[in-house]
Amino acid sequence: MRQPRIVIVDSAGPQGLAYGRLVARLQPLEVRHTSRVAEGIDISYEDGFDLAILVLRIGDSDLTTLDQLVEADPDLPIVVIGSDDGEKTVSDYLRHGAATYLPLESVDHDLEEILIETLAQSRQRATEQTLRRAIERPYSFEDFLGESPPMKAVYSLIERVATRSVDILITGETGTGKELVARALHRRSRRAAAPFVPIDCGAIPDTLLESELFGHERGAFTGADTRRIGLIEVADGGTLFLDEIAELPLALQVKLLRVLQERRLRRVGARKETPVDVRIVAATSRDIDGMLENGTFRRDLFYRINVVRISLPPLRQRGDDIGLLAEFFASRAGREMGLKAGRFSADTYQVLRHYSWPGNVRELQNVIRRAMALTADDVIGVDDLPDNVVTVAGKHMPDTSNELKQSSPSSGGFFALKATHVAEFEQHYLYEIMKRLHGDVSAAAKEAHVPRGTLYRLLKSHNIEPSRFRHDSSNTESD
Repeated sequence: MRQPRIVIVDSAGPQGLAYGRLVARLQPLEVRHTSRVAEGIDISYEDGFDLAILVLRIGDSDLTTLDQLVEADPDLPIVVIGSDDGEKTVSDYLRHGAATYLPLESVDHDLEEILIETLAQSRQRATEQTLRRAIERPYSFEDFLGESPPMKAVYSLIERVATRSVDILITGETGTGKELVARALHRRSRRAAAPFVPIDCGAIPDTLLESELFGHERGAFTGADTRRIGLIEVADGGTLFLDEIAELPLALQVKLLRVLQERRLRRVGARKETPVDVRIVAATSRDIDGMLENGTFRRDLFYRINVVRISLPPLRQRGDDIGLLAEFFASRAGREMGLKAGRFSADTYQVLRHYSWPGNVRELQNVIRRAMALTADDVIGVDDLPDNVVTVAGKHMPDTSNELKQSSPSSGGFFALKATHVAEFEQHYLYEIMKRLHGDVSAAAKEAHVPRGTLYRLLKSHNIEPSRFRHDSSNTESD
């Protein structure tokens, strides 16, 4: 457990220094002292102190400094040391936010007892805040939020392997939180005090990637004016997170494999090797098993990094987690925008639940932020969501088309009616274009200005077989 941290703010200077020495002798404490109020506020706010001591000059009863400290951090306990000859009473200081008031003449006798009591209260408040946050976010693990069975399985696997000295491969679609898993593994590992170094292998040009990873010596190539330490070496003793590792060129895959096997690397242009001790956590959103089959990813490197695989579920498979995440993002966006935390209508929840979320949690966050910016009241409605979200979700809603066809516009609700009409339009359009072009999907995709794969998925969703429209078997389309 770390030592309690105290900041002493005293415009008189030497007097505060004397109290600092006294405080340090009384208990094992970390003490910071400043004679400037502004600096004291910065220190207490940025460095996470447990207690502030405000020393007033003799005869000074001005409450301005106390008010400034309280405003900067209302949760920071403040002990005021002052002279009884001021105009203000003890109740005045307490009313303005001080935890307690200690007269100058009582410092030698009572300061230690006051510090022990106030620090105990501070720790109690911190514990209560931690418990309150746990109640407000009961389904959280590290930086994740959710309690669906697939996510609980991920949490359990992280807890089991974080302290083991094995390399890990994280797979999952874009936006599922692969870097969050990597950071959680690092924080829970024995390497937590060493660096966590992330690198996106797909964001750096191939010509620069080798130098970024392995470093280079001065003069190794044109423009190499100085020696550069590579990111693998920077992560020595810690964790190297290789995001989108499947984007590594085959030549670099070979060099990376050698580093993992030998635990030594050679900078570009260097003659000697440098020992390194890193844990590799790799991630990819690509079908790495398919890449093994077609030879675009080396099997030997795959076996080296795939000691343990953590597969993240897409958001569409996380059930009620979608609602939990939506509420969390709405609350956070509300705080950032100065708005009330948005609530969701029942129809909105249904849309969010049935949308496919190809961009996963990242897409959900952006959709909710947009909705918070557009909503005219405290309730986020379907109209506040992007049209594509509403349309796609409608295709996966329970089929109520037969009832809706017999109902008036007011009885089905906007969302249900809109989804039905969109589905009817798609089915009619696809049927007519297939009929007119005799089942030629390529020609139909070109005329409709949509990718052929998208057209195939639409045809499948409406149970329309292109072969039904072909006049003869010789007109078979190659897939």
